[in-house]
Amino acid sequence: MRKRTKQSKSVENQAGLKIGQSVVVKPGTVDVDYGYDLSGWQGRVIENHNVDEQKKPLVSIAWDSLTLKQMPAEMIQRCEEDGLDWSTMGLYASEVTPASPMDKPHQVETVKAEIHDRHQMDHLGEEGRRIQQVLNTPTRKGEIGAFRAWEKHLQTILTFPFEAEVSEWQDRGPIRTGERVRVLGIEIVDDSYGIIVSIRTKHGHYDFPLCDLEVIPDTSPNHEPVKDYAVWFANK
Repeated sequence: MRKRTKQSKSVENQAGLKIGQSVVVKPGTVDVDYGYDLSGWQGRVIENHNVDEQKKPLVSIAWDSLTLKQMPAEMIQRCEEDGLDWSTMGLYASEVTPASPMDKPHQVETVKAEIHDRHQMDHLGEEGRRIQQVLNTPTRKGEIGAFRAWEKHLQTILTFPFEAEVSEWQDRGPIRTGERVRVLGIEIVDDSYGIIVSIRTKHGHYDFPLCDLEVIPDTSPNHEPVKDYAVWFANK
């Protein structure tokens, strides 16, 4: 929850607004965190029992679906990076006024899920934004769709063959952590292990999960894209 200022002890219904009531932000109200103009933003009151240190009533607002849809992408990215909740905000009661609801609560949850899907990696900063660019494709649907998006991206951007090192622990099979391999190309996309590549080792040829490999040297143009994929796979 993003708040105007530090809260003091609870005071019953200081704001005079009911839980669940729709409110709209008054003209000229500015987001104190990032400076965005909040004029006309609308949501529902989710808490109204707090005051700040100057005894000014505060309200906590959950933005409605229309406001969430118009929220600047940069604002959502910054909230994710800073660990702030972009779907709610604390404002002074004097900064909002009662309004008629513009949507239904279930629509809010649907839009929040869609936004989260488009910004789920933003908390990783620049790396996360690169990952989101791959994931935010119009045809992506579900996890298998994400794998297909990565497959298409990596097929386009990677140059084969290239050298890599096994970076993850291997509990069975002839290939061990730290072993150098030569990656020959992408073979298939597996529901469980993701993108499977063909590799050559001193033991022979194998199919192996790309997420368990790190391109060497780290100056290779292939290093960053493969690392981005591995980070996404570990966090999906």
